Amino acid sequence: MGADQALILMCGATAAWLSQDQRPARSRWACLFGLASQPFFLLSTWRAEQWGMFLLAILYTAAWSKGAWSYWLAPALRHRIRHVQSIRRPKRG
Repeated sequence: MGADQALILMCGATAAWLSQDQRPARSRWACLFGLASQPFFLLSTWRAEQWGMFLLAILYTAAWSKGAWSYWLAPALRHRIRHVQSIRRPKRG
């Protein structure tokens, strides 16, 4: 087993395991582990000319990216916007 296969296995299995955790603090990490495996998955399927699997890897990348947006990026952006708005509001009193 090559290094790329080992990384796909470790990150992919961790992502799948975490995605089924009922604790949101843990399940939100699934998308990051899933995304971590995608470069290796994409490269491996490209080199092997497995075009169906390559397309599947692209779809997985989109799905994991959606999770990264939902659990990490959007909340951080909302927090940042609220912070900036609170600074710009004049204090009453």
